[in-house]
Amino acid sequence: MNLPLQRLQHQTRRQFLRNAGQFSLGAIAIEALGARAFGAMAPAANPMAVRPPHYAPKVKRVIYLHMSGGPPHLDLFDYKPELVKRDGQFAPDDFVKGKKFAFTTGTPKLMGTPRTFARYGDGGIWMSDAMPHFQSIADELCVIKSMYSDQFNHAPAELLLFTGSPRGGRPSLGSWATYGLGSENENLPGFVVLISSGVQPSAGQSAWGTGFLPSVFQGVQCRSKGDPVLYVSDPPGMSRALRRQTLDALRELNELQAAELGHPETATRIAQYELAYRMQASVPEVMDISREPAAVLEAYGAKPGEASFANNCVLGRRLLEQGVRFVQLFDWGWDFHGTSPREDIRDGLTAKMARTDKPVAALIRDLKQRGLLDDTLVVWGGEFGRTPFREGRTAASEILGRDHYPDAYSLVLAGGGVKHGLSFGSTDELGFSIAENKVHVHDLQATILHLLGFDHTRLTFRFQGRDFRLTDVHGDVVNPILA
Repeated sequence: MNLPLQRLQHQTRRQFLRNAGQFSLGAIAIEALGARAFGAMAPAANPMAVRPPHYAPKVKRVIYLHMSGGPPHLDLFDYKPELVKRDGQFAPDDFVKGKKFAFTTGTPKLMGTPRTFARYGDGGIWMSDAMPHFQSIADELCVIKSMYSDQFNHAPAELLLFTGSPRGGRPSLGSWATYGLGSENENLPGFVVLISSGVQPSAGQSAWGTGFLPSVFQGVQCRSKGDPVLYVSDPPGMSRALRRQTLDALRELNELQAAELGHPETATRIAQYELAYRMQASVPEVMDISREPAAVLEAYGAKPGEASFANNCVLGRRLLEQGVRFVQLFDWGWDFHGTSPREDIRDGLTAKMARTDKPVAALIRDLKQRGLLDDTLVVWGGEFGRTPFREGRTAASEILGRDHYPDAYSLVLAGGGVKHGLSFGSTDELGFSIAENKVHVHDLQATILHLLGFDHTRLTFRFQGRDFRLTDVHGDVVNPILA
């Protein structure tokens, strides 16, 4: 229901003219000129038509691998020998005084990593023994070790990461990308979401929602098991011809409404019905990974018919090949508090990485072998990191876990437009704060949009009287990591 639109429909001409002082001819002219500027959605037969970015992009597509919960970066990438030496000591008071933590109070005890670290690749990137397959592709990676966020709880941190705001209602990163660029494949969504480990991220569907953007730019959630898209199949008794006849009738009704009211969501509805019809033929083929050679499936650790992160990595590559602009993989289970054996940063982390380490390495190799890595950006990381001390609730437990930590964490990039074999930024000797080259979440967003060909300050959408953008009023491109 659109209440403002309904009120306008019931206004008389006299009421409209009486209230139209602010809508002078000059204001109308300015508005008309503004509609021609980039960022305004003009009515179009295909809202997902390809549109040019602000300048020549370094990448055409993005696959974002989100490890929901916050991977323990101090046990994966950020090696701290001094923290290991001081394991079990109380954290320095000036490091924790005045700070809030999700589940830790008082003065916690420092916890050095129990993992074994070494340098890998020509760039000498530190990695732990938890990720042997990542080690083998070290020269393809750009590891940012100086990420930070403003949020220490999962849902607001994920919302900030993907929508630029810790509160709901803003468009997601993938939606901004497809809004700005459109889609290269008319038979598939421009933005596809795949979920593994059986749980949605804490931010829910807002992590791939459109907020106030037209809903045609929303991420479409697909499944690696069962029907790829819920309700995309025809029900019993509905033939392909009858479906086409039904959609033609709906299209005519929607076109009449669009001509009368000019509401952008009507054009979106037409486009989505037509896309759904085309997807009925195209999606099952693209999502059928049994068509892949056995050697490829083995490299990923994928098994057709199952629901897994490995299967989703194969699906992600297949979708990118078919022109999908933005693919987002969510994998639940990275909240390593230590409240159960699976959250232990020893065996629990080994088991979790075993299900993701191999597929990610295979994905990057596969994209490179197919000539896609040069213009594809791969992102791997969580919404924040983990504390350099033991989680308060489990401080006396034999299970080793860490609390949420937004002040410093690591994130991995690979592919087009970024330097390879690079470790960028650093934290202090105990891992409490960033010592060099801070990278805020908004800086990451600005950099991703830059690689896609956008000035993040100019990719905007007018809503409720002001221009909004993904990075709000913040963000700087991280130029030192750009190739």
